[in-house]
Amino acid sequence: MEKTTVEKIRLGVFVVLSTILLVVAAYIIGNRQNMFGNTFVINAVFKNVNGLQKGNNVRYSGIDIGTVNKVEMENDTTIIVGMLISEKMLKHIKKDAIATIGSDGLVGSMIVNIVPGATLASPIQSGDTITSYSRIGAEDMLSTLNVTNQNAALLTADLLKVTSALTNGRGTFGLLLNDTIMAHNLEETIKNLRVASVQTNATIKDLNLFISALNNEESVAQLLLSDSVAAQKMKSIFNNLETSGERISSLTTSLDSVINGMTKEGGAINYLATDTTLAVRLDTIMINIEEGTARFNQNMEALKHNFLTRGYFRKQEKQRKKEEKNH
Repeated sequence: MEKTTVEKIRLGVFVVLSTILLVVAAYIIGNRQNMFGNTFVINAVFKNVNGLQKGNNVRYSGIDIGTVNKVEMENDTTIIVGMLISEKMLKHIKKDAIATIGSDGLVGSMIVNIVPGATLASPIQSGDTITSYSRIGAEDMLSTLNVTNQNAALLTADLLKVTSALTNGRGTFGLLLNDTIMAHNLEETIKNLRVASVQTNATIKDLNLFISALNNEESVAQLLLSDSVAAQKMKSIFNNLETSGERISSLTTSLDSVINGMTKEGGAINYLATDTTLAVRLDTIMINIEEGTARFNQNMEALKHNFLTRGYFRKQEKQRKKEEKNH
């Protein structure tokens, strides 16, 4: 009998403690799920919720403000997430707030983070849909990293090929790296280019000086450029030169005609050049002239010694010497 009473007391204590624990647990869970306070509902649309489930927490600027009460897939690219938010946060969340899905720590459950907007928008109302931002998931990151690793492997292989070609002297750069003669020629070419550049600069400087001299008001070129009278005179000179050139050309043409007439078969020069008989006659005439001149000299010498004319020639000789002496 006494044992039964003790068991009943123990059972009663256990029931009371269990009831108290149950009430406390229900209160804590209900408080976390906002079941005992005033709440409002807002929505966000995502393409990928990354494992978000009903009952996960909702945070605003790092503070727990509610829970996820709905995760519904509208179509293959649209997922509607409903959030149950404490009513006291109604005045803090603006219409330009942005909802993102993240994880609670490295291995924690998924949560919805609401980030304040950048503008001073009006407060949100129950039932509104806020803007969402889908972050890159771990699978997408791993896929991108895999593609990056493959590209890095291909790039490394190509780089090894290029390095091998350079080392073995293949290609232009490899030839430049290994051929000392070509490197020397390239160095000489660069030196020549440098010298040519210096000379070009000097030429440009001289040209600038020449142009500056042309711009001088006292220069002949500037006078010709600015003096209309001088320009007119130069124009007249060029016109006269052109006229003279035309006359010289006409005279040359006429002279060519005369020479052609003289040298053709019926001309005098051609007759003198081609008629051998005439040449013989001319030769005989020249011989006779020479002989006649010699005889004439002999006769003159004889006259000088003749007693009749000797006085005359002596008088002429004295007159000649007197004139030479006066000069």
